[in-house]
Amino acid sequence: MKEAIILAGGLGTRLRSAVPDLPKCMAPVNGKPFIGYVIDYLQKEGVDKFILSVGYMKEAIIDYIASDYPTLQVQFAIEEEPLGTGGGIRLACTKATEQHVFVTNGDTFFEVILANLLHRHTETNSDCTLSLKPMQDFERYGVVELNSDYSISSFKEKQYYKSGLINGGLYVLNVANFLAESLPQKFSFEKEYMEALYQQRKMSGLVQDAYFIDIGIPQDYLQAQIDFANTSRKW
Repeated sequence: MKEAIILAGGLGTRLRSAVPDLPKCMAPVNGKPFIGYVIDYLQKEGVDKFILSVGYMKEAIIDYIASDYPTLQVQFAIEEEPLGTGGGIRLACTKATEQHVFVTNGDTFFEVILANLLHRHTETNSDCTLSLKPMQDFERYGVVELNSDYSISSFKEKQYYKSGLINGGLYVLNVANFLAESLPQKFSFEKEYMEALYQQRKMSGLVQDAYFIDIGIPQDYLQAQIDFANTSRKW
């Protein structure tokens, strides 16, 4: 499976003080739009077909792809109005050519091994498989818990946790099964699909303790500048 959806339609309200005139995924990090690192990583992992779900300031994203990735095999799923993460993924899924697709956010970077994630997805015959990141001393994220068979046992609300597994925002999704869901046009993938249906659907998780950054708030956006300037990785 070599197809990925990137959610790139976010308004970036919390990041507006640091990046006022760009969509969140286009925030420059070490001189390069953040979404470029996401694309480079996915390509390194073997992805060669992309679907970008775009809306807010979509022209900036489309122009960047045309300029810096002129040979990229890419389709754009254009939201005429904000559809939420779920609506954006569903619109993008209507353009998918594979039975299963990777899904990630244009403002997060989780350096997992995609082949391992796909293996977990297929061995468990899941509708959706989540990449989970072990984290210590945090309150910005909720916690995901797993059963012994790797199925999701619970989603816990955001609060302070000494340790736990967070949803890293990178998934494998069964396209046909997801499109068959009876969900509103605008909805949250996290709340109205995963958290609402994990007990009725086959949803699994894979823990990978890999590099993770979410640039959705100014503090972590500044941290990304440091991380990507100092890294020896060739993203």
